[in-house]
Amino acid sequence: MTTAMGVPPFERSREWGSVPEELSARVPVEQRGPGLDRDSVRLLVSRGTDVSHHGFVELPRQLRAGDLLVVNVSPTLAAAVDGKIGHARVVVHFSTRGDDGRWAVELRDPDGRGTTRARAGGPAGTEVHLPGDARLVLEEPLAAHSPRLWWGRMSDPDVPRLLRRHGRPVRYSYTERDQPLSVYQTVFALPSADGSGSAEMPSAARPFTPRLVAELVSRGVQFAPITLHTGVASAESHEPPYPERYEVPPASARLINAVKAGDGRIVAVGTTAVRAVESAADADGVVRAQEGWTDLVVTPERGVRVVDGLLTGLHEPEASHLLMLEAIAGGAAIDRSYEEALSGLYLWHEFGDVHLILPDETPHSEHCSSNCW
Repeated sequence: MTTAMGVPPFERSREWGSVPEELSARVPVEQRGPGLDRDSVRLLVSRGTDVSHHGFVELPRQLRAGDLLVVNVSPTLAAAVDGKIGHARVVVHFSTRGDDGRWAVELRDPDGRGTTRARAGGPAGTEVHLPGDARLVLEEPLAAHSPRLWWGRMSDPDVPRLLRRHGRPVRYSYTERDQPLSVYQTVFALPSADGSGSAEMPSAARPFTPRLVAELVSRGVQFAPITLHTGVASAESHEPPYPERYEVPPASARLINAVKAGDGRIVAVGTTAVRAVESAADADGVVRAQEGWTDLVVTPERGVRVVDGLLTGLHEPEASHLLMLEAIAGGAAIDRSYEEALSGLYLWHEFGDVHLILPDETPHSEHCSSNCW
């Protein structure tokens, strides 16, 4: 897939350049000082190219009665497990469970500092010895565009039990130390009957607290739960999204359609919520109750049919998620927002600050993209 200009959509340059290392959020905000809670992060709000700066606790005042927040209820798994290939130590990141019982996994090398570094995937037939006498055998790459991820088959199919007993949350080198799994669970997370979940936290929802949710409800903001189990991202080189399991339940589909037909706005909490809802929508933007696998990639060329706004973390310039942001707000608006985030020293990654993208309701705005409101 290429753009009209012949540029591969996952290789676009960004006017705002790179993100300095010091802007990585190394610990959760509640561990940065006394009296802080999850909602103590900062909130960048953009409406078109108009940008304003707030605290996340001000979110209820940025929304209005009748708006709908679509939230991902997927729980985060302790998806990293130590293993060995022969005498060599490795770390297995369990990413996604397939319908045939296999798991998409990524093998990484421990770096001696409590985190990991990339290693070559495969080859087929590689056997990884895991705790409890479990064995993982690699069978084939997940996809041609993602050679780091492989389908593997476990000797014991009860991987959720293995993760509960021997796993820990996936952690990348920009973080300062290991954290308990509870740090990676959002207030919306619900356990699934089969033990499925996300290899990485649906982090846009992390700043929500029960108090803030109650305030939003008291102001007339509604919530629609969906599920999308996220796989492991690449910490070294960003890739297009690969298929993930999702569910949009009937009650949420009805609520989204009702709000869409009225005066409310559909605001997705996280790119995972966008992918799920847009996957369940028909060409006219009507959402149907659905579950299964989605390979949808939301780009400016494809556009969005349902969501009006997005609450999301800050993404690095190579991240494919930025194409989704452009599909919602337009390239000029995203470039302007990220310039403000960099100059304002906002923090990146799962423990960082958040960005609320709302519709630019200025009539006939010059910076309105193909997805105008």
